[in-house]
Amino acid sequence: MSSSVRSTLKENGFAWLLLLPSLVFLALFTLYPMWKTGKISFYQSDLATPIPTFTGWDNYSRMLDDSVFRQVIGNNLWFALATVPASILLGMVMAIFADKAIHAKSWVRVSFFYPNLIPMIAAANVWLFIYTPQYGLLSRITVWFNAEGMNLLGNPDTVMGALAFMMIWKEAGYFMIFYLAGLQNIPKDLYESANVDGVSRFVVFRRITFPLLMPTTLFVMIIALTNSFKLVDHLWIMTKGGPDNSSSLLLFYIFETAFSFYDQGMAGALTVVMIGILLILSCAQFFGLDKRIHYR
Repeated sequence: MSSSVRSTLKENGFAWLLLLPSLVFLALFTLYPMWKTGKISFYQSDLATPIPTFTGWDNYSRMLDDSVFRQVIGNNLWFALATVPASILLGMVMAIFADKAIHAKSWVRVSFFYPNLIPMIAAANVWLFIYTPQYGLLSRITVWFNAEGMNLLGNPDTVMGALAFMMIWKEAGYFMIFYLAGLQNIPKDLYESANVDGVSRFVVFRRITFPLLMPTTLFVMIIALTNSFKLVDHLWIMTKGGPDNSSSLLLFYIFETAFSFYDQGMAGALTVVMIGILLILSCAQFFGLDKRIHYR
């Protein structure tokens, strides 16, 4: 064996050794639970069957016939469409403003990021107080204009919009941090050249800032999409999926199925479907935008 081959094996072996702890945790806490979830989705495992019984695709066929499941999927897709673009756009605007701020730049960044520091349960309680009819802050404000107190969380037509607004407020500051990092990597001489040529700010944003922020945007889009399916702690505090499942999201429905209805097999099938949806949407985002992105 030549010295170059030994050197390559030594370097690769050392790299794999450094990665080993992460790979062990990935296998134990991600890959193994996913395999167990996929396996139990083919079994009937509920209070009526203490010993799981293999039923094949029965859980999936029952799931497709479930009207609540179809409603929950529609709720989650609507929630993602309402929160992902708005929170990304707001995060980008906040990052540009915080980057260009002349006075109190640190204070501006902290104030924008602060909502992300509040735990979701605490934020849900704050917004529950704001949305509470008659006694809530929003209802008290509407009284000043001689309007009736609004029950946003109790109306099926408004509950998802109210929850989406809260999520945008919560997440925009988090995405701002990534855009701030992206703005720092844009060469300043591009802006100087555009300023010398008298290019307007809108053209500078459209031709320089936005294209060079696309790698960050792709990353943020995937994170935002994932969060729209996995952040459901606020539902337990604010609506518990009501009224009439109008605000129930897929992960909350999985939690109810597993720990309220004690149907582990159906919960496993629902989890597999959620993972599949996230995988398809994330791959569509990545492969659809990756070729159009300027990495240099």
